[in-house]
Amino acid sequence: MLTLFPDIKPYLTHHLPVQSPHILYVEESGNPDGIPVLFVHGGPGAGCSPRARCFFDPERYRIILFDQRGCGRSEPHACLENNSTSALIDDMEHIRQHLKIDDWVLFGGSWGSTLSLAYTQAHASRVRAMILRGIFLCRPKELDWFYGEDGAKKVFPDYWQEFSDCVTPRDGENRIQAYHRVLHGENEVARMSAAKAWSLWEARCSTLRPHHDIEDHLMDAHTAVSMSHIETHYFVNHAFLEENQLLNNMAVIENIPGIIVHGRYDMICPLENAVELHQLWPSSELHIIRDAGHSAFEPSISDALVKASNDIADLLSNGELSY
Repeated sequence: MLTLFPDIKPYLTHHLPVQSPHILYVEESGNPDGIPVLFVHGGPGAGCSPRARCFFDPERYRIILFDQRGCGRSEPHACLENNSTSALIDDMEHIRQHLKIDDWVLFGGSWGSTLSLAYTQAHASRVRAMILRGIFLCRPKELDWFYGEDGAKKVFPDYWQEFSDCVTPRDGENRIQAYHRVLHGENEVARMSAAKAWSLWEARCSTLRPHHDIEDHLMDAHTAVSMSHIETHYFVNHAFLEENQLLNNMAVIENIPGIIVHGRYDMICPLENAVELHQLWPSSELHIIRDAGHSAFEPSISDALVKASNDIADLLSNGELSY
């Protein structure tokens, strides 16, 4: 089984102004002359961790990380102004142009898979290949699965109890709308309690076995605030996507090579999402990981992602995948 590459430090960081008031944190590591790869983090609002650099051979890849609007080291923190899917697509294109990159590989998991697909459908000529994990297409049925009454709740009823007890929906509200209301209310104590409950529910459901490092990361107050605020903002606005937009537009990118990695026991983004995407993407490979859930840092998922990054490097260097 492959493990992550050793931790490395960035050789260059950027604080890149985009649409006001946002300033993006962008970093580069690995080989400046290597294959450019953009790590597209999840959430939305989770930000990048240093371990995100470690999925890639630093001798073969020019590794680019960025924190999306309002999260991580980007500023202002948890800002929802001018924060939408189309804005993030514009940011990715601005980063590409700023770094003088003709085309690149996209590596995205969960919400990062959503944003990677949306970007590629808008700028297909700029994407050489994609590696996607834990496919999230941000459709109503997927949000209903994770935040509704008949999905993940039935697998994790104990965790759901804590999540549901924190915020009570009013008449006509669903759970997402109720959290959105409280998170943007005037009661500071209630806001922080809701932020941590929102993030803890996601963290607890993200792995097949308990993983305290993931819980600690998502429960950190800085991350919990940005992720809860930005996720609820996107989800009440249907991720700023048209209904079934990503699957409906797959013909635009059907010839771009891709590797899909998805845990069989993913309780946040059900495997059905990956199967539906793969069926409409003839140039993709689907790898179902039999002993994993959602997180990129579960051992078998990490193994598959490192293999995928090596295989894409081989493909782009030699013209063929190793399997």
